[in-house]
Amino acid sequence: MSVIGKIVVPNVSARNFAKINAALQTVKSNRNYFTYTQELSQPLDRKPEFVTAKEAFEKCLKSGQTVYAQGAAATPVPLLNAMTEVGKAGSLRDIKVVHMHTEKEAPYVAPECKDIFRSVSLFMAANVRKSVAEGRSDAIPIFLQDIPKLFHRKIIQPDIAVIQVSPPDQHGYCSLGTSVDCVRSALVNSKIIIAQVNVNMPRTFGDAIIHVSHVDYAVEDNTPLPEHGSKGAASPEEMEIGRLIGDNLVEDGATLQMGIGSIPDAVLSALKNHKDLGIHSEMFSVGVIDLVKRGCVTNNKKKFHKGRIVGSFLVGNKELYDFVDNNPFIEMLEIDYVNNTHIVSLQPTMTAINSCIEVDLTGQVCADSIGTRMFSGFGGQVDFIRGAAESVDGRGKPIIALVSTTKRNESKIVPTLKVGAGVVTTRAHVQYVVTEQGIANLFGKTLRQRAYELIKIAHPDHREALEKAAFERLKCMPAP
Repeated sequence: MSVIGKIVVPNVSARNFAKINAALQTVKSNRNYFTYTQELSQPLDRKPEFVTAKEAFEKCLKSGQTVYAQGAAATPVPLLNAMTEVGKAGSLRDIKVVHMHTEKEAPYVAPECKDIFRSVSLFMAANVRKSVAEGRSDAIPIFLQDIPKLFHRKIIQPDIAVIQVSPPDQHGYCSLGTSVDCVRSALVNSKIIIAQVNVNMPRTFGDAIIHVSHVDYAVEDNTPLPEHGSKGAASPEEMEIGRLIGDNLVEDGATLQMGIGSIPDAVLSALKNHKDLGIHSEMFSVGVIDLVKRGCVTNNKKKFHKGRIVGSFLVGNKELYDFVDNNPFIEMLEIDYVNNTHIVSLQPTMTAINSCIEVDLTGQVCADSIGTRMFSGFGGQVDFIRGAAESVDGRGKPIIALVSTTKRNESKIVPTLKVGAGVVTTRAHVQYVVTEQGIANLFGKTLRQRAYELIKIAHPDHREALEKAAFERLKCMPAP
């Protein structure tokens, strides 16, 4: 009887013993690190191979693979550019590139790459809208809180994950920095990890840490992070929306969720006299910094993560990146926790502020498409709108905010949504709708009452036409 490792093998000759032992050693040497652990914070006895971006993909990129790419401000632009070059040079085919919102150009969606790469957006950005519209790319409608399930349930199985991290600290830990969201779920289910190590990536806390030993190929590249934010100063209409929300709907001690853009920034600028505000939001903007410095944002009323801002990903400017860098006041957590409807409902006076493309007279909200043309995605709107509505303290406020007209003076409050428009937030989900013309509370209202309230906050130029359209649709006049 012989013992090989922990295996007892009866009646094995010396020759066969050697063969079996050699086979077991080969299996052991071929095992990857996920054989031992999937936990990214666990140090492993291995080191990444430092290579150029092009070399990394030449070593592992093959036809038919699935590549996951980190997004938002952490979009590893140099790596994705190198991936595109290698794919084209090698005449590769049928590679899926899965991602949330990404920044800068996306060369892999160019027409000449249509047989090489196919983008799959979990939330679309401007850089892939044209390719989706032209059929060269895909989009998956999904709530942000559900995205990690795609990886954990093996619906999406990445062969390669492409990320951007801060340099390792003295213990070997890097940080995912500005984008945690669904990244961890993708990484623990990926066969190979390629990481761009960038001194410009902020070191954030929470679920952001990854030990450098989990990286297969490391690429040193200190390209500045993409900067993105509101396009110029907020308009007078947006400032009025911010004032209306700040003065009437945001209470002292409220927990806030809001995205990026002029309206969220206008709301933040209207909160300078508020006290003990908290932030629990999938993302937040540079406007939060001033409120922190003024002592308006303290997070003191929270029962969970008391005294800390909770986020999941960021897109902003250098001021925002410097603010979150090495700052224990900020916790960057996974999106299936931050956006979990039940977790949201537990926040004190949860106030969720989201924007949209158009609202019909019954309260249906389109936020992901312009007619049939896909524009963005579901994002976290329903996650937070429903979480605020279900707030356990009964003080939550779900808010949809929009300027009443487009730049062409077309009403954004419409008789019916455009043909093919997607209903992201249903009329049963919607409570407060705010334009620069006022605030409509639709909760508990009949269809004709809803039409009445929404017409009141539509632009005066369009109210008469909307009233006529409401009568045609409902066969009765809108009434309070």
